[in-house]
Amino acid sequence: MKSKNSILILLLSAVVLILSFFTLNLYFSERDLEKSLEKFSTSETSQVNGDVFSTYKAAYMPAMGDDNFVSAAEKTVNTVVHIRTEIIKRGNTYYDFFGQLLEQLYGGPIEAPSSVSVAYGSGVVISPDGYIVTNNHVVDGANKIEVTFNDKHKRIATIVGKDPSTDLALIKVDGSDYDYLTFGDSDKVRVGEWVLAVGNPFNLTSTVTAGIVSAKARNINILGDGSTIESFIQTDAVINPGNSGGALVDMSGNLVGINAAIASHTGVYEGYSFAIPSNIVKKVVGDFIEYGSLQRAYLGVGVAELTQELADKEGLDVLSGVYISSVEESGGAAKAGIKVGDVIISINDNSINTFSELTGIVGQYRPGDIVRVKVIRDDKTIDYEVTLKNLNGTEDITKDSDNFYNDFLGIVLQQVPASLQQKTGYNYGLKIVEIRDGIFKQRGVNENFIILSVNNQKVSNEKELTNALNNGKNGKTRIEGINSDGSWKTTFEFYSN
Repeated sequence: MKSKNSILILLLSAVVLILSFFTLNLYFSERDLEKSLEKFSTSETSQVNGDVFSTYKAAYMPAMGDDNFVSAAEKTVNTVVHIRTEIIKRGNTYYDFFGQLLEQLYGGPIEAPSSVSVAYGSGVVISPDGYIVTNNHVVDGANKIEVTFNDKHKRIATIVGKDPSTDLALIKVDGSDYDYLTFGDSDKVRVGEWVLAVGNPFNLTSTVTAGIVSAKARNINILGDGSTIESFIQTDAVINPGNSGGALVDMSGNLVGINAAIASHTGVYEGYSFAIPSNIVKKVVGDFIEYGSLQRAYLGVGVAELTQELADKEGLDVLSGVYISSVEESGGAAKAGIKVGDVIISINDNSINTFSELTGIVGQYRPGDIVRVKVIRDDKTIDYEVTLKNLNGTEDITKDSDNFYNDFLGIVLQQVPASLQQKTGYNYGLKIVEIRDGIFKQRGVNENFIILSVNNQKVSNEKELTNALNNGKNGKTRIEGINSDGSWKTTFEFYSN
């Protein structure tokens, strides 16, 4: 009996020891956890509120607080305006087909039927004295531009300059002391960085959406031929019709892009949007203010993006950069010593891997500017200093004063550049720069048209055009011209009285 009691006492003692061990272990584990949380909370005092959930948020949520979005939005909304344009459209199918015949029958011009269409977009105020940048497609062809600010006051704007190759336009309203955005450096914007898009989608004014930079230097082939500059910042911030011309800003509220397009099968946002980088915007706006028109600079090379197939074909050991497939004899690259077969890997220390990156960087400079071009040739890296030139192969700046407006025809003209003369085979003519209201707009003539002769007289300057127009017989004017690429030639006639 005594033996059984001894065994029972030993078993009870063992149970007590085991329970004590687990109790102490649990106690010290909880203390260790509390100390760990205390230590973690101390190191993250700006994020942690003392509870486990807050600690979790501090560990896994972005360091940027919600107030960053708020401050950037507050800085931006008063600088983004709503733009309403009115476009008077003249002509219809009946007039376009019978217009010339009717003019002959009635012995004078026939006014085409007109209608007014209204379009909407956005713009960004960039100076206290009322300069506003927007997209070219927002104001192109507009007869009236009405700007509404965030405080609801309205102003009528005039066009300072516009350029279809960059899809940018600069307009201006009277007044002073406007809130405005400062330019950020779009070259320093990084993929994955937060950005805000501010604009007026569907006429909903002062709309702010957030997203990240998804990619840079995107070419989506929406602006036309190879003479355009497409080097878009791609984001996933929501943009819809009406956002065009609005602001893309970083978390400091600096302008890093002008929203221009969306990738969509339906016409509304489907996940990706595109903005023109602010460094290009800043340069184009500067050209408009100082010269009245865009000053395009060129390296003077034709390039192809490097692929494995091209590298194998040309015996290249590199896949980064762009391959030089041709060099213009009169261009800056040829004069500097760059050759066919070289691979451009950087310009002014900016890496170059695609054609859009190349045009995006070069598009920030003017004719006469010098850039540092790094190329690879025969496995060696060589640096060149290239003086950029204009389309005519010179370093000249073309001012808006070189253009002239003819009220009778309703068009702005300039002398045909030497490069186009060589391309078309004609060493005379006048190139259309802009089409306003008039016979050319009624006939559907576009800005790629070159006038060669008027009333059978060759024209190359304003005086020759005026004299030729005065030599019409019986009120009839005959115009002969070609497309700017020389692909077709045409003649049309109209009556002026």
